[in-house]
Amino acid sequence: MKIATYNVNGVNGRLPVLLRWLQETEPDVVCLQELKAPQEKFPEQAINDAGYRAIWHGQKSWNGVAILSRDGNIQESRRGLPGDPEDLHSRYIEAIINDVVIGCLYLPNGNPAPGPKFDYKLQWFDRLTAHAQDLLNRKIPVVLCGDYNVMPTEQDVYKPERWLDDALFRPETRAAFHNLLAQGWTDAIRKLYPTEKIYTFYDYFRNAYGRDAGLRIDHFLLSPELNSRLKAASVDRHVRGWEKTSDHCPVWIELTH
Repeated sequence: MKIATYNVNGVNGRLPVLLRWLQETEPDVVCLQELKAPQEKFPEQAINDAGYRAIWHGQKSWNGVAILSRDGNIQESRRGLPGDPEDLHSRYIEAIINDVVIGCLYLPNGNPAPGPKFDYKLQWFDRLTAHAQDLLNRKIPVVLCGDYNVMPTEQDVYKPERWLDDALFRPETRAAFHNLLAQGWTDAIRKLYPTEKIYTFYDYFRNAYGRDAGLRIDHFLLSPELNSRLKAASVDRHVRGWEKTSDHCPVWIELTH
């Protein structure tokens, strides 16, 4: 079972890139973030024609998350995180596919920090952590993946000294991520590549991709039930070099059945 996560940075504007990548790699499940499209503007027909069924939680101009399934079986189990009924951001959707719970998330950026946006980021992180604990308590196979907007360690960022005051790298953000991991989740990429330099995001400015000056902010967290089933993981870095592409690379893992 191949599961991918991809912040598309606008699903309609990047649709040719998304469809090309889907055809090239054929993941079984795809979690998309930053759709930047209202619910009615999601390109469902094009996704269906590519061989996928989809559920999505859209939002005009901003945010938006979706889960695509190639085998057609997709059972939505949640949209939106519990804990704040007034939070209208489309940042979380969850489904059961082949007996695996898959949570697709787009964690707030949080800049400028400190400030209200950073406060919202940490509050959202707290709600994610509470929901993650509920999922763990059910002792079922769970994948929590997406754009976490966190570089967990200095290993995950090009020139970390330049990012010390950024919301993605502040001590509070990293502590929240490590607090989440400490519940019993496994960072899939780091389990397989504990010491390698791996980036999933390259800014559009200053030739970041060409210089390999990136960040690792797209993550897969696995519940203990999936630990022994993880057999491969990688970043489709070359997609970042395509014309009119997202600033994120697709990231994927493979689980044994």
